[in-house]
Amino acid sequence: MTQTATQSTLETPAPTGARPVVAVQGLSKTFRDFWMRPRARAVSDVSFEIRPKEIFGLLGPNGSGKSTTIKILLGLLKPTKGRVAVFGKSPTDVAIKKRIGYLPEESYLYPFLNARETLDYYGRLFGLDHSTRQKRIDELLDMVGLRAAQYRQVREYSKGMQRRIGLAQALINDPDLLILDEPTTGLDPIGTRQVKDLIVELGRRGKTVLLSSHLLADVEDVVDRMVVLYGGRIRKHGDCEELLETQDRTTIETDTLDEATLAEIDALIRRRSGGTKSVQRVSHPRQKLEDLFLQIVEEAQAERLETAGAMAGGATAGFLRAGAADEPREGEALIGDLVRGGAEPQDTLPEPETVEPQAEPQAMDTVTVEDLIEDEPKIVEPKADDSMDLGVIDSLLDDDGGKGKAGSGDR
Repeated sequence: MTQTATQSTLETPAPTGARPVVAVQGLSKTFRDFWMRPRARAVSDVSFEIRPKEIFGLLGPNGSGKSTTIKILLGLLKPTKGRVAVFGKSPTDVAIKKRIGYLPEESYLYPFLNARETLDYYGRLFGLDHSTRQKRIDELLDMVGLRAAQYRQVREYSKGMQRRIGLAQALINDPDLLILDEPTTGLDPIGTRQVKDLIVELGRRGKTVLLSSHLLADVEDVVDRMVVLYGGRIRKHGDCEELLETQDRTTIETDTLDEATLAEIDALIRRRSGGTKSVQRVSHPRQKLEDLFLQIVEEAQAERLETAGAMAGGATAGFLRAGAADEPREGEALIGDLVRGGAEPQDTLPEPETVEPQAEPQAMDTVTVEDLIEDEPKIVEPKADDSMDLGVIDSLLDDDGGKGKAGSGDR
């Protein structure tokens, strides 16, 4: 059964032994003006959790608080109230960044780099070695259909092509959690179908995906669960099938029936129901416009017709299809050395330690993780009458003396 947003408790807990990848409890965010007066309440008392290997939908119209919630999960904004945990850590913990892939609502890319240079740049940020970067770049360019345009500068790309290269950069580090904010904006039906197929494939391969969109038709085919936001509050949440199922109608699909058979079925229904029910509508199934469009494109490609735009794209990149959980993750050593010492298991992240300053240009200051954590504001506990169970988030966040937890208060 679906539930309304008046409840502050989390949704159905994750399966026993599997802690949620993302846990949000009583989250609120109020933007203030220069005089610290409340200007806009973007998110209000939002609670949900995302389970491992789940495709989760964050839906709602423009201005409903979707992007604000995502920025809080990424540690780009501080919440006014509430608790947030990502991989059992605070969103501001540097150690979890290498496990997240993010496609923002707008693709902010360097305009004078081409596609290969763009992906190589982001691969370097994750510490991937040269051979790994080149292999992944080739696979991603084939996957998003930009192989023919790989040496064109990004500023020459259409919006749809920029979304494609943006999606590729979000996958270059083979993330465990993929956050997609309006991923199909500007894409043609070919790209839209490809993104949906990719999301389903990533979920099947064990990735956790958070999909934010206001285009509901692009979401209902791929998500397992969803929340629907309006005015910063959750209006509905639950399983996709449960939310969309119509209870007052029954659909029966058969081979084509003649008029006499249909009349007999209608007479049977009327007789069994005492005349209160009947056949409401008889029609032939319609093909989706998306399917028709893709069929036309496939026929044109089979005829080898030339096009200057992006191609349909290829199969999912090999490194995304492989059993990533059983293979060493490239780049972990470099990023790990920046935030901690020693090796770590795949599913457990140690507490961040103060990093010894390295030699840098004199114009730059060395900032440690501890310096960043100490600057975070303290947590504002809910009022006594708040019904949410703060122990759920407390059990996810490590016992680090309050460091790294989502704080309260805007600055």
